[in-house]
Amino acid sequence: MNTPKILLVDDDPLVLDLLATYVEAFGFSPTTAEDGVIATAKMDETSYPIVITDMMMPNMDGMQLLKYIRENHPRTSVIVVTGYDRTFTYTDVIRAGATDFITKPFSADELEAKLKRAVRELEMVSQLEILSISDGLTQIFNRRHFDIKIWEEVHRADRQGHDVFLLLLDVDNFKRYNDQLGHQAGDRLLQSIGAIMKSCIRENVDWAFRFGGDEFSILLTQITMEQALMTGRRILQKFAEQNFLESGLSIGMARFVRHQNNPWETDIADLIDRADKTLYTAKNLGKNQICVDEKLLTQ
Repeated sequence: MNTPKILLVDDDPLVLDLLATYVEAFGFSPTTAEDGVIATAKMDETSYPIVITDMMMPNMDGMQLLKYIRENHPRTSVIVVTGYDRTFTYTDVIRAGATDFITKPFSADELEAKLKRAVRELEMVSQLEILSISDGLTQIFNRRHFDIKIWEEVHRADRQGHDVFLLLLDVDNFKRYNDQLGHQAGDRLLQSIGAIMKSCIRENVDWAFRFGGDEFSILLTQITMEQALMTGRRILQKFAEQNFLESGLSIGMARFVRHQNNPWETDIADLIDRADKTLYTAKNLGKNQICVDEKLLTQ
């Protein structure tokens, strides 16, 4: 991960300046806040992977800030700095959601060690998250992440007034291809599909997934029907250029339709069902083509 930005929170300007000097010397990018209220406002504007905060502050103390961060920014690591009086114990702040604990006066070495530990933990969590949502063979997202992403995208589309299209893809004659050339060749074919899909969509706007086996899907957002069709046709063309013998791709496409009286789950299931039926229409019409849901054409 990139060097994280760090938010420093303390009502003592001397301590705040010292923290900022240390943090900058360690190679991080510090931002300062004089109390918890200012800190929460800055966190709502900008993401800070790490926060270093004092506990005894006016307006909003460190314990209240910890509660806010735990509820609103649960992925943020918090290092707590406390004074001599030990009003809050190590156990108190860890239970409240802190990552680590430093007692004033602190040394530069101790602060650097705590920060490096926090960064390592963030990197580990990030790597585990990537593994949990990725398909190991094709290096695109897996079905588990599809279930999360489709929920996010249809809600965003409803709020912002744009369309979401779902493409379901299935490899034609995949079993025969595997039987003739072996599973390693089949794996290379699936890897090629993953690469083709990624090359044909916009990063962090559209999303490619492997459902399992030889089934794939794509979510296209903020796009017209004709543009979505062009994406599907481009995938077919690039796959054909790979010349995987008698194999091809069948694609079914449908647009998300929101019915206000339905639960969201019902409308999402309807989208998947329509795309799936359209995929099998493509199969029945001779394979290696894209077909569009009839509802899409009549609306």
